Amino acid sequence: MNYIVGAFKPPCDIAITFSDARSRKQIAVKNDSGRTVMVPIFQSLETISGEVSVAPVPGKRIEHLGVKIELLGQIELYLDRGKFYDFTSLVRELDIPGEIYERKTYPYEFSTVEMPYESYNGTNVRLRYVLKVTITRNYMGSIVESRDFCMEVGIEDCLHIEFEYSKSKYHLKDVIIGKIYFLLVRIKIKNMELEIRRRESTGAGSNAYVETETLAKFELMDGAPVRGESIPVRLFLTPYELTPSYRNINNKFSVKYYLNLVLVDEEDRRYFKQQEITIYRLLETPQAS
Repeated sequence: MNYIVGAFKPPCDIAITFSDARSRKQIAVKNDSGRTVMVPIFQSLETISGEVSVAPVPGKRIEHLGVKIELLGQIELYLDRGKFYDFTSLVRELDIPGEIYERKTYPYEFSTVEMPYESYNGTNVRLRYVLKVTITRNYMGSIVESRDFCMEVGIEDCLHIEFEYSKSKYHLKDVIIGKIYFLLVRIKIKNMELEIRRRESTGAGSNAYVETETLAKFELMDGAPVRGESIPVRLFLTPYELTPSYRNINNKFSVKYYLNLVLVDEEDRRYFKQQEITIYRLLETPQAS
């Protein structure tokens, strides 16, 4: 009986470590078995390096056809659980075919890796990054071990703006009056627009559906601003087909409005600053004859 149980034990322990694990910021995530583990956080174009340690069970040896490590960016849809869609795939060969008699350590390095998307673990989908080590064997199947890490996407601290407006509630025939202040400008802005967006939400939970529509687009500036500059805003609501805001009507739907500031730089990168506003209808009183 002990022999049967032992036959299903992995013939080796594989450990994947990061070279700067002690100093790097970490975050708690749930792994595939539901346990909470700490994983390191990286940013795009960073170098990811460390070591892979393979330790055979004492008294055993591992015959293999090669050892490799992969850096994978994967999307998993929970309706199709267990099937991953790879959008990033890099491979490093760690060892040629041979045998492992005792603990062996392999260094690995993925230089300036472009990881375009931020890690996400949601209700119906997961986007993750993982290091996957595979020891290929000609019988009894391959030995696989993986180690997750997280990715955060941000932009350089290059643009600080403040958008001030007189109020946050407007009636359907009102005027939005305000100013945009440029506190920090380290990028070359090509133009700037102000949009009114309507976001309609229906359903709840896994049946929720959100539709966003741009109702108005107003150019505020054409050209590059400088630090300390302010741009006045005066936007009349009358020309646009707006409705009042609706807040969770009978637990069925909601309608919200947003002022969306869009800045485009000379490389056509877009920067956004969004704030919610409330739209209401003024009660029209009959005029005396």
